Amino acid sequence: MDNTDRRILRTLQRNGRISNQDLADAVGLSPSPCLRRLRQLEADGRIAGYAALIDRKACGLAVTAFVMIRLQSHAGTASAEFERRVAAMEEVLQCHLVSGVHDYLLEVVAEDLEGYEDFLRHRLHALPNVAAIETSFSVSTVKRTPACPVPASD
Repeated sequence: MDNTDRRILRTLQRNGRISNQDLADAVGLSPSPCLRRLRQLEADGRIAGYAALIDRKACGLAVTAFVMIRLQSHAGTASAEFERRVAAMEEVLQCHLVSGVHDYLLEVVAEDLEGYEDFLRHRLHALPNVAAIETSFSVSTVKRTPACPVPASD
């Protein structure tokens, strides 16, 4: 990956809907080589996909919760079963296996506190092998970006 590829990635992170012509202009290429590089970045897995950024509150999801979970046991397939079930929950936007006192950190969205309580009582508490659940609520979002820092050079 060279500096042109990095410029392509940075530009796409700012505007994923940019036309190939505008992308080529922004990175200093003609359209055909720019499209070839873009397709190669996709094929290499450096671009994993494209998505729209949704305004959560405008879509009725006013509550963001960060949920720390500790499992009772990691034996056998316990962790894999937990991960499989959490991955199927659409309220869970992210699930990270973490180090420290807790095993997992989840980012969860809900319409309101009652919606989160329902999720907690009927979905999370229903999971087997969960020893502890702790929740912190987001009061406000200071920064939210899907963009990844792309170094300028090797």
